[in-house]
Amino acid sequence: MITWLIIGFFVLLALAVPVGHVLVISSGAAILAAREFPVALVAQQMVNQTLSFPMLALPFFILSGSLMMSGRLGEKLIGFASELVQRFRGGLGSVTVLGSCVFGGVSGSAVADATALGGMLIPWQTREGYPAGFAAANNSAAATISILIPPSIPFILYSLVSNVSIADLFLAGVLPGLMLTGGFIAVCNVSARLRGFPMTDTPFDAVKCRRLFVEALPALVMPAMILVLLRFGFATPTEVSVMAVFYALFAGVFLYRDMTVKRFLRALLAAGVATGVVMLVIMGSAVVGWMMTYAQVPQLFAAWCLETLREPWLIILAMIAIMFITGMFIDLPAAILLLGPIFVPLARTIQLDPTQLGLIMVLALAIGLYTPPVGTTLFISSSIARVSILKTSRELAPFYAVALGTTLAFAYVPALTL
Repeated sequence: MITWLIIGFFVLLALAVPVGHVLVISSGAAILAAREFPVALVAQQMVNQTLSFPMLALPFFILSGSLMMSGRLGEKLIGFASELVQRFRGGLGSVTVLGSCVFGGVSGSAVADATALGGMLIPWQTREGYPAGFAAANNSAAATISILIPPSIPFILYSLVSNVSIADLFLAGVLPGLMLTGGFIAVCNVSARLRGFPMTDTPFDAVKCRRLFVEALPALVMPAMILVLLRFGFATPTEVSVMAVFYALFAGVFLYRDMTVKRFLRALLAAGVATGVVMLVIMGSAVVGWMMTYAQVPQLFAAWCLETLREPWLIILAMIAIMFITGMFIDLPAAILLLGPIFVPLARTIQLDPTQLGLIMVLALAIGLYTPPVGTTLFISSSIARVSILKTSRELAPFYAVALGTTLAFAYVPALTL
């Protein structure tokens, strides 16, 4: 049964079938070929996966991000980030990185971040004299910061397969997000010095910076509010996600005063489409997960690793390598849902904290978002910059170094996981 599942999965993936459909079709075909269970099992497992109250947090967080990012808020955040860092060496590139950090507290999606920020900042940077390939590489790598800053959609999915507290994952994601922010800003600074990127001569305006900070404050408060409510047990993740939607509506109606019925309906439609895509992947992965559990794949894989690799540090390195390769071909949500059920039991066997494993998974798989051949943020950024994927990929080497270094740091230094 597992053999048919693997064959069907890779054949359909090679035919460029969407991952959600690949999971459903390949698992259904495997059950048909095995003739051990009725095909109705596929539908049963798909439906069972959706009968989860914490799962409601997913569409509400997506909706809150859509509401916040579709108005004047984006301009305020970019204005604040620009005023902070644009006067330094590599400042125009650093705006993208810092913007991704603050946008992460709103969207929780790397794809939304790459699209929103790239559309505004890449044309600006190229007009000012930055190489188009570097601007695209910077945007595609920096966008992954947003999936570490709460609210993070990948962390919610990992919580689904690992039973780790969403609050613990959100809190633990802040430090790696800030480390990547600092590392990518350093890349922009060093690259600007070595390659002579242009530097703005606009002096720092403290009054303007304070004004922009106040205008961007409603968005900056959102991740802190989520962490406080979850950390101290004031509300469940689902309740917090609903509060986030009302908070976004309040900000749009009373603070920025740019919320219209048309904009609300557009954000609702966008959130519904995004939720549908993710939910199909979740439902399809539930069937695959059930099949792997029935065939005892996680136990067999753990036994093989312990017998062959033996040392925990080697096992962790092997998991990171598998995650990195998987992330190159499969979208991050699907990769988490597929690898999570296999790696979580193995992590417990080698006494690796499941929260730490969650950070490692998101960090390692996020690199795949800007790695050929199926790098989502890489394709989005290159398209906006009107530059070839190859040219953008050549500029990504220092960003890979920072991302891999951060991943290894959290893999082998447990104290970094809060």
